[in-house]
Amino acid sequence: MNVNHHVLVPLGLVVLTGFLVPWLLVRARWAQQAPRLALGVWAVCGAAFAVATALLPAQLVLSSASSHRLADMMFAFEPPTVEQLLGLDGRERFAFALSLTVLSMPAAAFVRRLVRARRVRVRHAGVLRLVGRYDPALRATVLDDERPAVYCLPGRSRRVVVSSGAVDALTPAQLAAALAHERAHIAGRHHLLVAASEAFAAVFSRLPLARHGEGCVPLLLEMAADDRALRRCTRDALATALYALASGRAPRSAFAAGGPSAALRMRRILTPHSAGHPVLRGLMTIAAAGLAMAPLIVACCSFPG
Repeated sequence: MNVNHHVLVPLGLVVLTGFLVPWLLVRARWAQQAPRLALGVWAVCGAAFAVATALLPAQLVLSSASSHRLADMMFAFEPPTVEQLLGLDGRERFAFALSLTVLSMPAAAFVRRLVRARRVRVRHAGVLRLVGRYDPALRATVLDDERPAVYCLPGRSRRVVVSSGAVDALTPAQLAAALAHERAHIAGRHHLLVAASEAFAAVFSRLPLARHGEGCVPLLLEMAADDRALRRCTRDALATALYALASGRAPRSAFAAGGPSAALRMRRILTPHSAGHPVLRGLMTIAAAGLAMAPLIVACCSFPG
């Protein structure tokens, strides 16, 4: 049986998105200067890797002509019709089932993470309704606790929680900055990216994309929330709020304004960005990684189907 040369494209995507781009990202200085762009790259790499790994086994067992038809069916915007499925021969049905099985692994892990985190948040929200009180001026739930803490519960149970210790310790400007940071997490639906990075780490534990992403994504999300909060507050207010809340704790599945990354984020907030254009440098890095795939794709397309 002739080897299907189109297997090189998904194999190249696996190498590019699973190994090369994550290696570049964890070493790129622009990532922390443009966290939203870096998060977009992590998300695209995760989606592309999932598609490539799903398509790879199909390309291994099918001929070139059949692999084109199956790829069009799997990744079309509309689900395949009954007629299309019945029109598959035995080998194509096996390849289709194999690809769906591979694709379902990270998808199932993602759903499990979402369900588990939502269960924890709902349980904590029930406790807050009993022991907390809503402050309309702050638009947040105040919890009687002398330890300064500000955190949020994203998702359907979304709310911002402030301890009485934080209300006493922070100035109005600092408190407003911390609240803006937490609302940025909720508005950006950051819990979805956290669940995705955790799901990839569970399924592909040894993969650089999963291993580095699980550590980088939460930090970049905090930096992205900082940047959005800075639209409504000063750098000094946010940095000093992080300092005061650095030792604060938050329940599982919640985002906290302080936490272990507070010191790094404080330096980032108070230190002006270096000269240059981080977004431009980031786009150039992405383009360079994409160009690495171009010869492979051109070579594959030059072969007859």
